[in-house]
Amino acid sequence: MNVGESRGVRGVGAVATEGVRRRPKNRRAQIAATSAIAFGASGYHGVSMEDIAAGLGISSAALYRHFPSKYALFRTELLRVSESFTAAIELSNAADTADDAPAECLRRMLDGLAATTVENRATVALVRWEGRYLEPADRVVLDEQRAAVLVALDEQLSILRPELSPADHRMLSTAMFGVIISIADHHTALPARSVGRLLGAACVALARPGLPPAAPCSGPSTRVQIPPSFKHELLLRKAVELFHERGYPNVSVEDIATAAGLSAASAVYRFYRGKSDILAAAFRRAAEGVSSAIGRAIASTSDSRGALAVLIDQFVSDTFDERALAVVYYAEFGHVPADERAVLRNIQRLSVQEWARLVRDVRPELSPAEARFLVHAAFAMVIDLGQAYGDDPIACRARASHLVHKVLLG
Repeated sequence: MNVGESRGVRGVGAVATEGVRRRPKNRRAQIAATSAIAFGASGYHGVSMEDIAAGLGISSAALYRHFPSKYALFRTELLRVSESFTAAIELSNAADTADDAPAECLRRMLDGLAATTVENRATVALVRWEGRYLEPADRVVLDEQRAAVLVALDEQLSILRPELSPADHRMLSTAMFGVIISIADHHTALPARSVGRLLGAACVALARPGLPPAAPCSGPSTRVQIPPSFKHELLLRKAVELFHERGYPNVSVEDIATAAGLSAASAVYRFYRGKSDILAAAFRRAAEGVSSAIGRAIASTSDSRGALAVLIDQFVSDTFDERALAVVYYAEFGHVPADERAVLRNIQRLSVQEWARLVRDVRPELSPAEARFLVHAAFAMVIDLGQAYGDDPIACRARASHLVHKVLLG
């Protein structure tokens, strides 16, 4: 099995046979699989029950016999995959024996989580980015299941690294889980077993000694205040903040105008053609920021290891300064116009390739695909730490940069 499927709908449908068509016994599972791919490609709001039914080759009425609404289907699939993570933890714990070394127990747990992620790659993207559209009671369930995974990792780390504080254990658990589920953020292909081995080894590296002390955020932030008169930039920032808080489909041009202090929604159109144009502009800036940093880093240092060090610090700083944009970039990518998506994907692909090339200069034993996997894992980990901890010293920039070095360089 190769891990690298696109999130787009691939026409997963009923198999036609000559003569009488029989309803498959696993129809509900087929519906879940098709909906996961569709939701993963276009987001919860971008898919209708009719789209899912068409992908299966059945009528909408037939689909409603299995699920009463789109939300019911969405909820069922998200919580199923989230629960599969806790099931993987339980299986791992059941396999532990008194003679097992702590590192072996941790690795078994990580392997189980990685296997579950690979098996459910399309839906993990939903859990990662679309879970905010769950109703409050269901979101509580999702959060509790994630917390159970982190607690289990905490417990293993407390045995392996007893000198660290509980807060340190949780920070490392958050980083590890971010690495494991990072495969939801990209389509790079690797055999499933190789994915587990690669990401498991990266997580084990995170647990090794050498964690810098927690410290207040050091160094000047690159985020600057925008004068109220500079409406072009203010609109961009306020829109991203609203997209992060509510989700792109739940934000109107009127909302953006109000947040930016404009008297009417029509004033927005003096600067942008519409809401999707604002989103695309923000994404272009983010993608070009990552891309342009590469040349500067290489020019400022004498070797690939030094260039990576510069790039890592810059990426951590930029991501922590623009936490909302980092999440919106992944969560709302499907809402960017198709022509813009193609350009953005190309910029991102080339950026990741350049990072991966530098990684392979230092670690020539890695294949190009393995290096790209690690780059995506490092990006995801930084985003997750920034979201989970904000400016909390426990996940300060120096610590985040140190962990990225461990993920990329072992």
